[in-house]
Amino acid sequence: MSVFQISSSTPLYSAAWTPSSTGSYAGTCIFLIVLAALFRGLIAGKHILEHRWLDTELDRRYVSVRGKPTESERISTDSDAKAATLVSERGVEEHVRVVRRKRRGGAAWRFSVDLPRAGYVTAMAGVGYLLMLAVMTFNVGYFLSVLTGHFLGELIVGRYAQMEEH
Repeated sequence: MSVFQISSSTPLYSAAWTPSSTGSYAGTCIFLIVLAALFRGLIAGKHILEHRWLDTELDRRYVSVRGKPTESERISTDSDAKAATLVSERGVEEHVRVVRRKRRGGAAWRFSVDLPRAGYVTAMAGVGYLLMLAVMTFNVGYFLSVLTGHFLGELIVGRYAQMEEH
């Protein structure tokens, strides 16, 4: 039966990483705080990257096909388009309709997006599993260190990671 314990000589990840003094135990706890805060930073970073990749996808230019309406024709008939008046570099007022292309279905698979995303998520999973293993030692200090790191990470970068996944 597993129970929480307060030993300051609980190994972390391997027998070689066994704190032998109060100072080394504190150092291990600080490491876990930083690792958990880094994990929260990785979550925020993924959110930022997803927005950047989506913006790139929506702003991508496509080739028009004969017989199909052009983007400007589609915009002129779009009820969600907003009329705007812009002043050009020469001081001339130009009336334009502004609309952002809507995303229909999933984005196309792109090597330049999906490979970095897969690597990033793999790194996130690795850090998450390291934190999970630390908590699974049932050491109260390690457990509280991971929670403290999550708290500090959320406090620092939480506003950048407003999304559904965790």
